[in-house]
Amino acid sequence: MSARLTGRVTVVTGGASGLGRAIAVRFADEGAHVVVGDVRRDPVEGGAEIAEILGERGHFVETDASRWDDVDRLVTSAVDRYGRLDVMVCNAGVAGRWSKGLLETTEEDWDAIMAVNLRGTFLGTKRAVGEMLVQEPIGEVRGRVVIISSQHGMVGPPGHVAYAASKGGVVNFVHQVAVDFGRLGVLVNAVAPGKILTGNPAGMRSELLEYSHARTPFHRLGRPEDVAGAALFLASDDAGYVSGINLLVDGGWMAY
Repeated sequence: MSARLTGRVTVVTGGASGLGRAIAVRFADEGAHVVVGDVRRDPVEGGAEIAEILGERGHFVETDASRWDDVDRLVTSAVDRYGRLDVMVCNAGVAGRWSKGLLETTEEDWDAIMAVNLRGTFLGTKRAVGEMLVQEPIGEVRGRVVIISSQHGMVGPPGHVAYAASKGGVVNFVHQVAVDFGRLGVLVNAVAPGKILTGNPAGMRSELLEYSHARTPFHRLGRPEDVAGAALFLASDDAGYVSGINLLVDGGWMAY
């Protein structure tokens, strides 16, 4: 690896599984100190726990991204241990059984998705930016926030009203915070994944996989490592003049 984040202090919410796990591992491989917050230790996809993989390169803090006290404890833990916060990755998100069509979506479904996807992003960003503003910059940058949005935040995917609304809110939230804090040295961006094979791809419905392949111009579907690479770019000095963007990682889906 190129060690593009050597010595940088990073926090990743929802980092025990899936995209967050891939981001945490990639950041650690690039020299970062990584603090992972998640509601679970055991990865959805199986395998070793993230704390075991990170070893001395980071640690795990049990965190519900929708709760301010948890998010505050997560960031405070990182700062107490390593002295500052350079990169905040707001990755924690839910969909699953709560993501339905409009008429099928209950208030409980709506609230469950908004609590993590939108409120969690707000809380994580607020706590991170507040920390970054009181620390000395490295070069011209006090800190970076990388948020995981979705291509579904820019289109109307059938039958996913709450999820799409939450991710649409995330996309504009990124614009707003980037505008408000750019002059103070904080860069804020999003990565918008397309169809990424996480968890157990073999267990996905064949018709969904067939549709996703047909809809994606590239010859394969996405991998968690693809999203991790994009997050790494936005977290690194290579993105020193990049702020307020929603970087698609979708194999050309949205260009179709």
